[in-house]
Amino acid sequence: MQSLKQFHAFFLMAVLALFVGCASTAQQEGTGEYIDDTVLTTKVKAAIFNEPTLKSAEINVETFKGVVQLSGFVNSQADINRAVEVARSVEGVKAVRNDMRVK
Repeated sequence: MQSLKQFHAFFLMAVLALFVGCASTAQQEGTGEYIDDTVLTTKVKAAIFNEPTLKSAEINVETFKGVVQLSGFVNSQADINRAVEVARSVEGVKAVRNDMRVK
């Protein structure tokens, strides 16, 4: 009987440690958030790639907790505005940070 109680206590602590280890903080994503952000980054990159007026190879996309950051060098302010607009139109994007520069 005592060993059964010890097993339950150990199992409960192991499950608790698993959840705490996967939890997110202000500076670090949890596992689910990381996967969501990876999918979001891929969707934004695809949307930019499919935009004929933009050179997608010059625009870098990173995502953290649903906030997309665009960086890189483009030919004009119109390209910057269009890239931000395209990124905002992707479902799931909470906000867009623009760190792009005109060449």
